[in-house]
Amino acid sequence: MSTPAPDGGAPAPPKRRFAFPSALTVLVVVTLAVWVLAFFIPSGTYDRNEEGTPLQGTYHRAPSGQSFTDRLNDLFLSPVNGLYGVQDAKTGQVGPTMAGELYGSAGVFLFVLAIGAFITVVFSTGALDRGIGRLAHRLRDRGALLIAGVMTVFSLLGTVEGFAEETLGFYGLVVPLMLALGYDRMVATGTIILGAGVGVLCSTVNPFATGVASSAADISLGDGIALRVAMWLVLTGVTVAYVVRYARRVRADPARSLVGFLPGDREHAQTGDAEEPPPLTGLHKTVLVTVALVFAFMIFSVIPWAGALTGDADAAPYAFELDWSFPQLAALFIAASVLVGILARMGEQRLSSTFVQGVGEFVSPALVIVLARGVTTIMNNSRITDSVLHAVEGVVSGTPSALFGIMVYVVNLPLAFLIPSTSGHATLAMPILAPLADFAHVSRAVVVTAWQAASGWMNLWVPTTAVIMGGVSLAKVGYDKYLRFVWPLLALLAVLICAFVGLGAAMT
Repeated sequence: MSTPAPDGGAPAPPKRRFAFPSALTVLVVVTLAVWVLAFFIPSGTYDRNEEGTPLQGTYHRAPSGQSFTDRLNDLFLSPVNGLYGVQDAKTGQVGPTMAGELYGSAGVFLFVLAIGAFITVVFSTGALDRGIGRLAHRLRDRGALLIAGVMTVFSLLGTVEGFAEETLGFYGLVVPLMLALGYDRMVATGTIILGAGVGVLCSTVNPFATGVASSAADISLGDGIALRVAMWLVLTGVTVAYVVRYARRVRADPARSLVGFLPGDREHAQTGDAEEPPPLTGLHKTVLVTVALVFAFMIFSVIPWAGALTGDADAAPYAFELDWSFPQLAALFIAASVLVGILARMGEQRLSSTFVQGVGEFVSPALVIVLARGVTTIMNNSRITDSVLHAVEGVVSGTPSALFGIMVYVVNLPLAFLIPSTSGHATLAMPILAPLADFAHVSRAVVVTAWQAASGWMNLWVPTTAVIMGGVSLAKVGYDKYLRFVWPLLALLAVLICAFVGLGAAMT
């Protein structure tokens, strides 16, 4: 709204609120900053073993041999190199015309687009929305069980496929339902945000968090899955119990609500049942079963079963192991998208347009991955990656394994605030953090787990994400009230996370 001028003239223009820049803009700034810093950070390198792992204590200065023109060219080509740059086997330089191994993130880029298309096709069938709606209605007379059921489903979707922004479509269903059961709007907010959020925090095979980070750390998506599953079970249970405890307190004494009640909220609670959603059709059931089978197969295909079952990371793989990575997973979700479209009888035109729509909606996070990888190509070509690694090596050397895991978690908290995109954060941080695990004699999978826990914990409350600010707005809950509600849980989750990553690091 415009403010009238003191002299009665034209109104003063409205004040513009500061808007935190997007992840793409942040990474452009980071790219420029790293490029400038590369002129001042001395270049150097580690000796490496046959697997390409840097050897602790072998760092030495080594000139990059780059002219100013070469550096300018690296800046110009950084997005291209971030997508399909190839690392020369002899010089280690990355460029689009080199001969060697792929250094860019083309595989992850296509995987993100493929799973985006799959998720969009699934949602277009209405099966997932209808299934959650039916669950909520069936449990409407058992409030605590309803909260636990919805939060568990959201958490499962979060840990498997990064279910977050999609939750914004469920406020219109969950808020009236919670009010009808005698709860307040904060219960609905906590059910949605914390349910999906704790699942993302404990991502087991979430392609946008665990998948991207594992790729950047040069490990399998299935490495460390046992620790992440244990975290998911415990932290989801704790989060559900926290929301249920608050809900029971508000239902018993509405005066203890942190947000109070808007006009009509209490009358809504007295009206009783919400309208029953339409039943699941045979088609909906088929789609839901297909989705479950696709994600179950994805989990099966990436787990190193021999190492997981024997405890020996170097164990010979079993005959049934697939050892799939991002190219195969991208193909899996493309095929699954077509399969769901056929089962839903969408028709060629609708399936094609929905598939393309899904790809378009996920181009932004895919580009974030490319830009972040482009930053690492600048660091690689100017030979400062190992110099940064060496600067941190002294801190890690001699650190107990358990403390190292906790340090990785703490260090990533401010990075998660600056880069809310989990994919961009992972691609940017993992090339530095993963080799540190080797120096500390800790599994790289523990670093991935600590990193994603830091990213997920921050995204439960930071005001830079649409999930938080959009959620509290849709629920008509003040952001300050939400922070007051969630901070005790955040403190408890932080303690549990440190315990898990510390224990995981110590056990390796």
